[in-house]
Amino acid sequence: MGVPSGMELFIIVAVIVLLFGGKKIPELARGLGQGIKNFKTAVKDDETTVATTTEKVDTTKINATDTTTEQTTVKATETKAV
Repeated sequence: MGVPSGMELFIIVAVIVLLFGGKKIPELARGLGQGIKNFKTAVKDDETTVATTTEKVDTTKINATDTTTEQTTVKATETKAV
């Protein structure tokens, strides 16, 4: 089952034109193109959102580690002072 030859393509195109009409085909193609464009935009926005969320999580982990280290240092200093 390979690629259709010239005559087979002509028959397929003729059937599509008969089913949908000459005016409806450009509208269908335009709608398909807009759908693909919207899909690509959504994928890019999702990748940006995931990257931003990952950066925020990493920053939160760093801040939590810094706070724990500071609390440990303060407790050690208080113990030595007593």
